[in-house]
Amino acid sequence: MAGGIDVSAIDQQHDRTEMLKAFDETAAGVKGLTDSGLLKIPKIFIRPSEELAQELTHKNTHIQVPVINLSGIKDSEMREQIIEQVRIASETWGFFQVVNHGIPPTVLDAMIDGIRKFYDMDVEEKKKYYTRDITRRVRYHSNFDLFSSRTANWRDTLSISFSDQVYSDELPHCCRESTEEYSKNVKVLGNTLLELLSEALGLKPDHLNNMECSKGHRLSCHYYPACPEPELTLGTTKHSDPGFLTILLQNQISGLQVLYRDQWVNIEPTPGALVINIGDLLQLVTNGKFISNKHRVIASCFGPRISVACFFSGPVSEHKIYGPIQELISDENPTKYGEVILREYLTKFLNTGLDENIGLDYYKL
Repeated sequence: MAGGIDVSAIDQQHDRTEMLKAFDETAAGVKGLTDSGLLKIPKIFIRPSEELAQELTHKNTHIQVPVINLSGIKDSEMREQIIEQVRIASETWGFFQVVNHGIPPTVLDAMIDGIRKFYDMDVEEKKKYYTRDITRRVRYHSNFDLFSSRTANWRDTLSISFSDQVYSDELPHCCRESTEEYSKNVKVLGNTLLELLSEALGLKPDHLNNMECSKGHRLSCHYYPACPEPELTLGTTKHSDPGFLTILLQNQISGLQVLYRDQWVNIEPTPGALVINIGDLLQLVTNGKFISNKHRVIASCFGPRISVACFFSGPVSEHKIYGPIQELISDENPTKYGEVILREYLTKFLNTGLDENIGLDYYKL
């Protein structure tokens, strides 16, 4: 026993549920395990042998996710080129990186630094935020699907919801200012991207924003400690995002991969760049024109990897219904998906293990 956590006690539990409870009750997350100096990962993190064997069928490839420069966005000619790049990336990859996006490097760096400071706080301090109550606007936990997934992932998360009013004093002091500043900036960028995506669909620039796709957003601030046996686990299981759009900030440690043409492609961190990906709801409302692609984070013996995912999922606390946009439906392109009630749809996602979630297959007609 070191660092206040008895790792052996977690592994000695015979029943998986008891092991999960023992881990959860430490409220110290995966970082608590690594701080205790363990050399082998607990069983709850080890992937099934058949899943590990499948790894050999997916090659890693060196092709690159598109990088789009937004600096000419106000020039009408350059804007057209940017919209075309966004359209191609959204139809083929579901992923792209943006540079010259308008968020100052100082704001990006401060956000990462604030999250690092939060995780470096004393366990007793962090415990004040540890909860599995999804109604809490600020919550720290390890694996939102800990009790519903087959395998736990090697990461901890500080989740901050800006869907409702977040009061300053609810945020941890060490990252309060940096989070509020980043939130303001990322909201503006989210609106800009949704304008570009609307135009890429042949719609008016304000179409997706008028649908309230960017109303409210949530920051998931992930911390991936260095792992002593990275080949046996994952930082984040293969999944697609449930919302409309995700903007991801990451520090300079790689790990993010997207599944493209049945090959895992590394999305290497680029200083100042942000990773953008299409979510399931945007695939649904565009009637499959834009694709929400599977991605994951591999575990690494280097760390910590820190990332901040900003999810735009619409007005999650309201009774809002979404279905394919009528202007995109035609005889040649009939309706592919049924309507979803936003709150029910997101609740279903949160109550299903990330590794078990089949995304839009539920809603296909």
